Amino acid sequence: MKVILGADHGGFEMKESIKRWLVDEGYTVEDVGAENLVAEDDFVEYAKRAVKAVTSSGDRVLLFCRNGYGMVIAANRYVGVRCGLGFGEDAVLKGRTDDDINALSIPSDYVDEVTVMRMIKIFLTEEASREDKYKRRIMKLDNLI
Repeated sequence: MKVILGADHGGFEMKESIKRWLVDEGYTVEDVGAENLVAEDDFVEYAKRAVKAVTSSGDRVLLFCRNGYGMVIAANRYVGVRCGLGFGEDAVLKGRTDDDINALSIPSDYVDEVTVMRMIKIFLTEEASREDKYKRRIMKLDNLI
């Protein structure tokens, strides 16, 4: 599994810290930017780069911005992307098991780094439920367009 990271200025510092942690944990990480802290950059560009960097169905995307919503909105415009907002461990667990989220947006201004690490660990290790009702719902999502 490849973990793809993207962040605008609001999530840049947290992304950099989480990137180091992920590498230390043994994950393969691809950082699509921002490469530097630029106060005028736009989240849309980094969400786009991140979802386009996915090369297999097992890849996961982590997005960082101030409130997380912009990244969620941008990422979910792409077919096959199911991006959730990481605001708590239980919510991320349900997002993975029930909704098979493959992208997670972190609201850097509202969640501390320890909680973020816990959420990411859940996001990267939990499997989606194979119950028929969840598979049916994902199939319906995939056929909306």
